[in-house]
Amino acid sequence: MHPADQGDTTTLTGTLDPAQRNLTNVGAPPSSDVPAECVADKGYHARAVLKDLDGGPWTTRIAEPQRRGISRWHGDQDARRAVYNNRTRLRSGMGQQAMRRRAEVVERSFAHILDRGGMRRTWLRGRENVHKRYLIHVAGHNLGLLMRLLIGAGTPKEAVASGWCFLVLLPTGNGAYEALIMVLVANRAMPALIVFRMAFDHRPDETTTSSTGC
Repeated sequence: MHPADQGDTTTLTGTLDPAQRNLTNVGAPPSSDVPAECVADKGYHARAVLKDLDGGPWTTRIAEPQRRGISRWHGDQDARRAVYNNRTRLRSGMGQQAMRRRAEVVERSFAHILDRGGMRRTWLRGRENVHKRYLIHVAGHNLGLLMRLLIGAGTPKEAVASGWCFLVLLPTGNGAYEALIMVLVANRAMPALIVFRMAFDHRPDETTTSSTGC
């Protein structure tokens, strides 16, 4: 999350540095020999940005805005080469596929989080609180994507609507019971989701206690 008075071309470095660390943590560090793809919209297009990233650990495919007239380089051959290389990569078949993939994954996530999720505006005070709110919201969005990949439903309500729900009470050795809620999704033979696990303990004084665990 960046301040509103800083443009996209200014904050791109602050965005790529965490991305490079994350790729390094998963065993795919970008380098000048094996660069990673940097696909962005035309708001990030600038001569200085392309010049700094050219020949480094990132292969740029940044959309170029339409400009009238001809470009004047004033002897800056490095910037000219970086802009033309980016334009060539962008117009290739792989570049067009990367832009379609970006629109499908990135822009759709923005639509779900900011528009449908209501995070376009916030009434919290302080950048730290806003950052934590966005972090929880994006974590829930990613969890929904993971659920859809594993069980075919992005929310618990959708999973219950497309399958069957069972409540199972299992007796334990000390006279208590454990409650399991299992959701069976269509076209799957095994339980797709265990929502929670609760242990009921009936004490001699006629009181009942419970504890939950996920």
